[in-house]
Amino acid sequence: MGHAGGNAARRRKPAGLTVRVARTPAGRQTRRPHPGEDKYMRAAIFREPGRPLEVGAIEDPTPQAGELILKVEACGICGSDLHISDNHDGSGGMPPLKPDSVMGHEFCGEIVAIGPGTETTLKEGDRVASLPTIGCGTCDKCLTGDVKRCRTARGIGLGDVPGGYADYVRVGARESLRLPGHFGKGDGALIEPLAVGLRAAVRARLQPGESVLIIGAGPVGLATAIWCRHFGARHVVVSDLNPNRAEMAAKYGATDAIDASKENVIERYKTIAGGRPEVVFDCVGVKGSMQLAIDYAAFDAKVVVVGVCMHLDHILPVKPVTKELDLIFAYCYLRQEFGLCIDMLDQGRIEAAGLITDRVGFDGFSEAFEALKTPNTQVKVLLEPDR
Repeated sequence: MGHAGGNAARRRKPAGLTVRVARTPAGRQTRRPHPGEDKYMRAAIFREPGRPLEVGAIEDPTPQAGELILKVEACGICGSDLHISDNHDGSGGMPPLKPDSVMGHEFCGEIVAIGPGTETTLKEGDRVASLPTIGCGTCDKCLTGDVKRCRTARGIGLGDVPGGYADYVRVGARESLRLPGHFGKGDGALIEPLAVGLRAAVRARLQPGESVLIIGAGPVGLATAIWCRHFGARHVVVSDLNPNRAEMAAKYGATDAIDASKENVIERYKTIAGGRPEVVFDCVGVKGSMQLAIDYAAFDAKVVVVGVCMHLDHILPVKPVTKELDLIFAYCYLRQEFGLCIDMLDQGRIEAAGLITDRVGFDGFSEAFEALKTPNTQVKVLLEPDR
């Protein structure tokens, strides 16, 4: 399974990919390697804020030295992409997404081309998951796994390098890790959100026996719950306004779940744990959620902000000051943490496949993407280009 399609991959030239776009009788686009014809692939293209992503044709990627081309097996839809596509005009503290960009940073795929002069033990046909950043590979940050802090880092799916909402994606060889052969289709796309949850737990300096409250039972909230339980937290309580999501939390590390649409979260938490939480994770990243986490926290507690709010927000400073809280922010993981997620899944020490609640092809992708902008029962929806 780890080498499926490897023979076809070897027919492609390392300097680039050539494809043919054909239509089936049902009108659905399919792609087959066809050297010598037009070098275009399908992608879900961002045109402007507030406009649905448009599935169209863009040029195939070409690998440079130190880079790989992956045939995308699956790419997860991330909440940050939903925010960016709607209202990201630069006011959220990040550069505005350029028109005609391709998003998607939670992906896995099969290596179909390797850049010239690339030194790697990986080979064509290998299935890998990749960090959504390409570093220089030689600076101290790259060599210690903190690729995001490389001075020349290029983000994949954020405007620098086209992302995984496409047939193919260009990635860094150093930032790509081989997947075990028994991993199911799309499992590798869960590594990125799992790594975010791991980073949150690491940043919290979580100690065995601590009591935890996680606000938000989306993919990152559930990933955080998985790691908090693994690290030995005594109470791992997840709250969410969606009762279905709250219920799912019990399957992924949560000792208890709170339906925030019906229950007073902090009163219910105190009933469960006998007091306020020692660690609170804000995994929703909307206006007011950071203040809510501060309000819920016990004295001397840690508040970890994981969700990315892209709007100006306010907190009442007297609250964290008088409670003497540690306010911590978690954003992006190390290469080693990304690899640890693969190892833990491989060894069966954590389980995450159930987080995938839907899979779509390009035919239904724009609609599925837009549907996630309103509350629903979905957790992780994957684009599978071959579907």
